[in-house]
Amino acid sequence: MCQLAQLSRWPDVQAQNLFAVDAADRLVLDTCAGALAEHGAPWPESVAVIGDHYGALALGALARGAGRVRVFTDALTSRRAIENNLAALAPQWSGRVEFAALAEVARGAGHVLLNLPRGLDVLAEQADAIAAAAGPAVQVFAGGRIKHMNRSMNQVLAERFAQLDVSLARQKSRVLTASGVLDNRPASRYPQRASHRVNGTSFTLAAGAATFGAARLDPGTRLLLEHLPDLSGHRTLVDLACGNGSIGIYAALTHPQLRIAACDHSASAVASTLAAARANHVEDRIDAVQDDALSRLPEASATLITLNPPFHIGNTVT
Repeated sequence: MCQLAQLSRWPDVQAQNLFAVDAADRLVLDTCAGALAEHGAPWPESVAVIGDHYGALALGALARGAGRVRVFTDALTSRRAIENNLAALAPQWSGRVEFAALAEVARGAGHVLLNLPRGLDVLAEQADAIAAAAGPAVQVFAGGRIKHMNRSMNQVLAERFAQLDVSLARQKSRVLTASGVLDNRPASRYPQRASHRVNGTSFTLAAGAATFGAARLDPGTRLLLEHLPDLSGHRTLVDLACGNGSIGIYAALTHPQLRIAACDHSASAVASTLAAARANHVEDRIDAVQDDALSRLPEASATLITLNPPFHIGNTVT
C-alpha cells in the first residue's frame, strides 16, 4: 500500500522543511472515509480530485479503496509530481489515474476531493465546474490549512450547494463538506472576457480564474505588441508562457500567414488561450498546450519566439 509519507515533491522544490503531504490532505481523506462509513458504503469506483499538489489525495484515495481517480491540477509541476510518485510508489495503479480538464474532472462524480485554493475566484470557478458536471447528490470534501481559509469560502460553496458542513479543526486544518447541487445557483462568470485594441487591431481575451492577469492586457504585453517587428518573413511564432494568449491572438490577427505554437505551465492559461482563439476566430492557427518551456519542440525548429517574461508562481508575484 502507498504510504503518503513517502511522497516526493519532485520536480518541485525539495527541502527538509518542505513536505509533499500535509494535515489538510489527511483530514480530507479521513472525512470522506468517515462519510462513507456512516452510510456503510465502500469507497466508490470513481473519485474526482481537484488541486492535488503532489498526489496525496489521488494516491490516498486509491490506497483506501477507490477504483479510479480523475485528477485536475493547474500546475504542470504538480501533474509531473503526481505522475512521478505514481511510477515510483504504485506503478500497478498507473492505469487507474486519469488527468482531465476542470470542466470534465467531476463528470458524473459522486465524490470530489478538493484542496482549497487561495483565491475565492478560483474556488468559485471550481465549484461551478463541479456543480455543472457532477451528479446532483455529489459530495465535495474541500480541505485546507486554517491560516489560508476564511468565511467567504463557506459562502462560495453555500451559493452552489444545498448543505455545507464545517469540520472540527485538526492539526490546524479544516474540511468544508458541500453536498446537493442547487438548481438556483448563480451562473458561472468564467471565462471572463474583455476587449482590447492595439495599433488599430481589436481583439477579445477570455480567461479562467486561475489565469494570471485574467483577461486584462498588462502594460508590458501592450508595450511588446506595440513594438513587434515585421513578422511577414515568418511562418510560425512560438508564444512561450502564453498566459491569456494576448500575444499569439494579436499576432495571428495581424499576420494571417502565421501559425502560433503557444505553451504555458498553467492548465488554466492554456484553456484561456484556446478560448480566446475561438472568440477571435483564429482557432485553426493557434495550438496551445501545457508544456515545460519548449520541451515538446525539436532543436532548431523555431525562427521567432515571443515572451513576456513570467514573474510569478501561480498568482504569487515573485
